[in-house]
Amino acid sequence: MITYDKRQLDNGLTVIVNRDRASRMAAVNLLYKVGARNESAHRTGLAHLFEHLMFRGTHEVPDFDTPVQMACGDNNAFTNNDYTDFYITLPVGNIETALWLESDRMTGLDLSQEAIEVEKRVVIEEFRQRYLNQPYGDQNMLLRNMVYKSHPYRWATIGLSPEHIEKASAEEIRDFYRRFYHPSNAILSISADIEPERVFYLAEKWFAPIEDRPYAIPAIEPEPEQQQARRLEVERDVPATTITIAFQMGDRLSRDFFLGDMTSDLLAGGDSARLYERLIKRKRLFASTNAYISGDVDRGMFVFTGQLLPSTTEVEAEAAIWEEIDDLRACNITEYEVEKVKNKFEANTLFGELNVMNKAMNLGYYEMIGDLELINREVEIYRSQQAADVADFSKRTFRKENSSTLIYRAK
Repeated sequence: MITYDKRQLDNGLTVIVNRDRASRMAAVNLLYKVGARNESAHRTGLAHLFEHLMFRGTHEVPDFDTPVQMACGDNNAFTNNDYTDFYITLPVGNIETALWLESDRMTGLDLSQEAIEVEKRVVIEEFRQRYLNQPYGDQNMLLRNMVYKSHPYRWATIGLSPEHIEKASAEEIRDFYRRFYHPSNAILSISADIEPERVFYLAEKWFAPIEDRPYAIPAIEPEPEQQQARRLEVERDVPATTITIAFQMGDRLSRDFFLGDMTSDLLAGGDSARLYERLIKRKRLFASTNAYISGDVDRGMFVFTGQLLPSTTEVEAEAAIWEEIDDLRACNITEYEVEKVKNKFEANTLFGELNVMNKAMNLGYYEMIGDLELINREVEIYRSQQAADVADFSKRTFRKENSSTLIYRAK
């Protein structure tokens, strides 16, 4: 169980503190409630661009990494469709270095034309190398565009096109910073062996002077439920054909999220799971298989995917995936399988609670999705699931009319 104290500063910044008496390290996590979902369809990739720009330095601190390293710390960040996360781990005694740096770049970021152009080139090159010129690089982009027709989840975090970043003006980029990088749109979560009141005092010291720039974030209309099967076949210069079948599923706070997560682990949670045992070892149809959920805050995806062996036809492979789906729908699920998945989740949760950074990140994340107390209820929720619940989820979710099939064919 993760204990925590929570407070909101007058400028709107949410601060959450976990006291970890066993660690000599402090984890400082700053989550901004901005991701690819907050972009315009005509100007995508800005949230990811800002992940880069935030390390370019500020007017006061030109090089962000140097003071972190001098404080014996480590730092990084990531962006996804729902939020952007910045984190620093360093010795407890140096925690103010992290707070100073994070408060400084919340308002003082160097957004000169030169800094912007440098990072734009970096992001464009990343787009080309990882998504356009790499085998299977555009696979997820194609899949998202099939599953989502109106929601901004239809584009990946990197964006729809390198041109969106290339043509973004400096003023557009500075406006994005003003709208989303301010106290009331951020969550500061800290795990360290420090009295919570002391942490709240330090948060006030470094962040309270920052004036908020409130911006009404437009509501995002939910993706309509899919009513007809979708299919796309493409040909690429790749070593092997892959088949991917995706289904729309419930949002992060729905019961179906947990059932979907359990189902994916039952199917692909290691070498003893169903897809590996049946489709790779026994039937020898695939070189690799996987089943996973996207984990998005809004309506997400459940994805089956597999890379075919040269001797396997596309018809055989697709039929084999649907056979596994039908087996779930028929509730051919043993209690042993379900208990194994539950035990694995509980063990991973308990192991994760030993790490200060995991705790700081999770506190920020659960606050962001709107249910901070869920951080300590999830094991109980997973424990309550039964084989019949998995079968019911499979019947409701894995329907032909709710499917999007991508045949990614090797030339």
